[in-house]
Amino acid sequence: MEFSQADFDRLLMSEHNRIDAEANYAKDPLDAENLTKWGEALLELSQCQSASDSKKMINDAITKLEEALVLNPAKHETLWCLGNAHTSCGFLTPDPTEAKEPENEIYLRSLEISVKAPELHMEIHKHGMTQQAMGGGSSASSNAQSSKKKNSDLKYDICGWIILAVGIIAWVGMAKSHMPQPPAR
Repeated sequence: MEFSQADFDRLLMSEHNRIDAEANYAKDPLDAENLTKWGEALLELSQCQSASDSKKMINDAITKLEEALVLNPAKHETLWCLGNAHTSCGFLTPDPTEAKEPENEIYLRSLEISVKAPELHMEIHKHGMTQQAMGGGSSASSNAQSSKKKNSDLKYDICGWIILAVGIIAWVGMAKSHMPQPPAR
């Protein structure tokens, strides 16, 4: 696998972030933001390791992210990173039954939404929800403000699922492109 200068710079930055997060953790182990940054850095660095080292690093990232969620259970960035870590771990697990994602209702619903992401994106723009969420109109009533907040939350939820779906598709495509050639017969 060949690295470009941008890849090298990204990995160097991730290593720097990992070292900083580790030092900050020694000062304040109850900082959920720092634990999330540490988990993100480990997840990023895991991409350039051997399969066994990568899985260990991903498991370490999962530990950091779960620790951050204990401190702040509603931190969306942490939840998103934890999902990416579990997905990455699944890709590195050769046994399909062991690699199978959780079969809980929330996970299955998120997959359903991910599949429908392009339709949802078109629907949002068709109805002009993005203009409302970005402050495209003024309203004096609190109901209108509440509606804007709900639309804004919906926009971020949908965008998050779209980003997750694109990330998974890109990861699978990259994994397929780097598969070894079958032996000649």
